[in-house]
Amino acid sequence: MNRRDFSQWMAALGGVAAVQGLQAQGGPVEGVHYVKLSQPAPVSAPTGKIEVLEFFWYGCPHCNALEPALEAWIKRLFVDVAFRRVPVAFSATHESHQRMYYALEAMGQLDAMHRRIFAAIHTQQQRLDREADQVAFLKAQGVDEAKFLEMTKSFSVQTKMRQAKQLSSAYKIDGVPAFGVAGRFYTAGSLAGDNQRALAVADFLIDRARKGG
Repeated sequence: MNRRDFSQWMAALGGVAAVQGLQAQGGPVEGVHYVKLSQPAPVSAPTGKIEVLEFFWYGCPHCNALEPALEAWIKRLFVDVAFRRVPVAFSATHESHQRMYYALEAMGQLDAMHRRIFAAIHTQQQRLDREADQVAFLKAQGVDEAKFLEMTKSFSVQTKMRQAKQLSSAYKIDGVPAFGVAGRFYTAGSLAGDNQRALAVADFLIDRARKGG
């Protein structure tokens, strides 16, 4: 991707500071704004698709703040990109949120509840660390309590939690939000400069993967 193209897709993000900052450095630099994994991470995207992962935690204020820009960015991704979120499990609290995420996904309730959970934690100051608190909140949102509890203990949810931990380990995730691309690249706000720039670097990495770089 040449510098002109780089400027255009960064400008499309609406991040003027991101454009100016990375342009001044000549574009994303390996080892500075992103990392190429020495050992490729597992990829589950269909053949011909570029897998892009967002590692996140519901309790992370930076993940919450990024969500509107992230959702807009997802809508602009080309059809050859397979995007999915991966909730991390750095602690028991993280794991509790991870289990809630995958249980809701298994129930087909994730799209309806994802932003509501962020809002409950960061706007309404609700603690959703314990299962009882999650059940009370979700029941108030019309989610089937018994089905939710059943899914939290299901084999499929346990499997996805185990796979998420393996991915976090493979990408060496130590903070969120962070992005994995094509099983080969990793970037985050701490590398790119801020989370808006991380989306721009992710675009750059998607294009690099598309071209076989």
